[in-house]
Amino acid sequence: MRAPSFTEAELEQYRRDGFLLVEDLLDPEETSLLQQAARADAVLQQAAMDVKDASGRKTNLSLWNHPGDDIYGTIARSERVVNRMEQLLGGEVYHYHSKLSAKQPRVGGAWEWHQDYGYWYKNGCLLPTMGSCFIAIDPATKENGCMQVLTGSHRMGRIDHNFAGEQTGADLERVELARLRFPLFYCEMKAGTGLFFDGNLLHRSDANLSDHPRWGLICCYNTKENDPLIPHHHPQYTPLIKLPDTALREVGVKTATENSKFLRQAEDRTSRVMDQ
Repeated sequence: MRAPSFTEAELEQYRRDGFLLVEDLLDPEETSLLQQAARADAVLQQAAMDVKDASGRKTNLSLWNHPGDDIYGTIARSERVVNRMEQLLGGEVYHYHSKLSAKQPRVGGAWEWHQDYGYWYKNGCLLPTMGSCFIAIDPATKENGCMQVLTGSHRMGRIDHNFAGEQTGADLERVELARLRFPLFYCEMKAGTGLFFDGNLLHRSDANLSDHPRWGLICCYNTKENDPLIPHHHPQYTPLIKLPDTALREVGVKTATENSKFLRQAEDRTSRVMDQ
């Protein structure tokens, strides 16, 4: 596992590029535990909704607001993730929501160009002090639809977003201009790698046309000072209890349970704008 915090050079790179890749954020044993839990989790699979892209291909998405005591919540509350996020966002953070995105082989859909803050802003979050950590459950490659980013595009600030089918996408005219200036980067990741990225970073992903799955756990955070001013489907500031990194092995392959109140039901489709 990597050092528990970012160096000053890494922080400068994040400020310039809007993202950082951290190899071995989860070590092989921890990655295996997450893989086993995600594949066997009937509750998450039952709660998943199918989000379609423009061609009708779908990605299975499960979403929850509050981290539980299962393996997903343990990762979201781990010091290795939370401490890094507090470095990047400049202060105390809380768990905004998490989601498990499952792109199945041959049928997994694409995601349009968007910024996460493009729609979080509409939830009453006035500041862009928000970010996410995508953890690769499977290897993410160009062939199975890894995330693509426009390097440095977070410095544009928030741009307009509109519905595009069942997704919310960024203004295409502005995206095309951004592509002229900001280099495209494919975030290919081995399983267990973490991708920390800014809420204003433009990103997308292709459909999974390969024979291999591309699953990922995405943990999203907001700063305490950015407590939303409009009641909405994601939580306002809720103190986050950090867990030591050793807790992940201790919790083991613990999946969500039917009594998990933090799981949002599949029929609640008022926010069908989830990314990745």
